[in-house]
Amino acid sequence: MPLVNATVRHWLVEHPLISSFEWIPGRTFGASPEFLAAVVLSYLSLTLILRRLLPASSLVSPFLFRSVSALHNLILLLLSAVMAAGCSLSASAVLPTLRHLFCLPNPTPSTGPLFFWAYVFYLSKLLEFVDTLLILVNPSGKRRLTFLHVYHHASVVVMCYLWLAAAQSLFPVALVTNASVHTVMYGYYFLCSVGRPPRWKRVVTDVQIVQFVFSFAVSIMLLWYEFADREGGGCSGIKAWLFNAGFNGSLLALFVNFHLKSYGSSKKEREKAT
Repeated sequence: MPLVNATVRHWLVEHPLISSFEWIPGRTFGASPEFLAAVVLSYLSLTLILRRLLPASSLVSPFLFRSVSALHNLILLLLSAVMAAGCSLSASAVLPTLRHLFCLPNPTPSTGPLFFWAYVFYLSKLLEFVDTLLILVNPSGKRRLTFLHVYHHASVVVMCYLWLAAAQSLFPVALVTNASVHTVMYGYYFLCSVGRPPRWKRVVTDVQIVQFVFSFAVSIMLLWYEFADREGGGCSGIKAWLFNAGFNGSLLALFVNFHLKSYGSSKKEREKAT
């Protein structure tokens, strides 16, 4: 077991590629406001164009669609699990105190294993754009492309960029919880894509809502260190955190609304039946 733990720690924390990572504005791939703006605008534009121009009956065969969906969901399932593990191990290795988990010293350079996993997470959000494409080419003709879906995919890229650009405090907690939730979510989607849909569809929405509530709960610690206990000179990236808090608040409202629309009526019917 110690050998296994040492091997895992090496590949997820101590490998030179990970331990020596640096986010360098204008040099690291994706590390510029121009890149961020181009990516978000391209995503929104292409989504709108494809939604209007694609025929009602998809040109993609059901077999090809299921195969690509399964592969895509499996990749993101495994990647999410690795990111959650890598960031957790990195936090335990490089953060000297519990305070640093909630409040990074101001300033903090965007270097080392924690920020490597933040960078991988950032890039993974670009891969998740394929989610939207799969909805648009679904051969069943059921294009469940909602405002929540498009808004979430476009805005989360901005959030992840700010984690790195501003060395935002609290991002390790957010990364681990979000990646863990996505492990559950893509696990569900993978099982659906291989023809074995599980019965816990509602759990996917429930854990998303719990995630946002949890994010506000742990933010209390960040605010305490920033405004009440300024022993360390405040927290890094507090302005970026404000964007993150607003974004999470809007997602919480949208997911609660989705939950009520999806499961509220069935709950009322069950109550009437009893």
